[in-house]
Amino acid sequence: MHPSPENTPYDLLGGDSAVRALVDRFYDLMDLEPEFAHLRALHPASLDESRDKLYWFLSGWLGGPDMFVERKGHPMLRARHMPFPIGVQERDQWLACMHRAMDAQPMSPALRQHLEGALFKTADWMRNQPG
Repeated sequence: MHPSPENTPYDLLGGDSAVRALVDRFYDLMDLEPEFAHLRALHPASLDESRDKLYWFLSGWLGGPDMFVERKGHPMLRARHMPFPIGVQERDQWLACMHRAMDAQPMSPALRQHLEGALFKTADWMRNQPG
C-alpha cells in the first residue's frame, strides 16, 4: 500500500464514520472485555473524552481532518502519556484491543498490514516503563 494525498489510510478505511466506528469499537472492547481490564484501569470512569481524543487524533494521523491539532494543539503523544505507566503489558493490551476493533472494520489486507505496523511503532514509542 502506498498512501498518497488522494488515497490516504483515512479514505481507504472509509472516512469519518469508519474512524469513529473503529474508535467506538476499541473503547467498547476495552470497557467490556476482562482481558483489557488492566488497560481500562488506566482510563477515567467515563470514556467519552478518551473516545473523542482518539477519534480526533486518528482522523489526522490517518490523513483526514486534523481535529486533534485544531482542538488541542500538537499531539505530543509521548509527553501527554507520561503520567501513565506504559510498559510492554500496556502496549500489548492496547494493540490487542485495537486489532480486535479492526477485525470489525472492513479493510483490505494491505491497509490492515500498514495500520498494524504503524500502530505498533506508535504504541511502542509510548512506553515509559522498562521491559
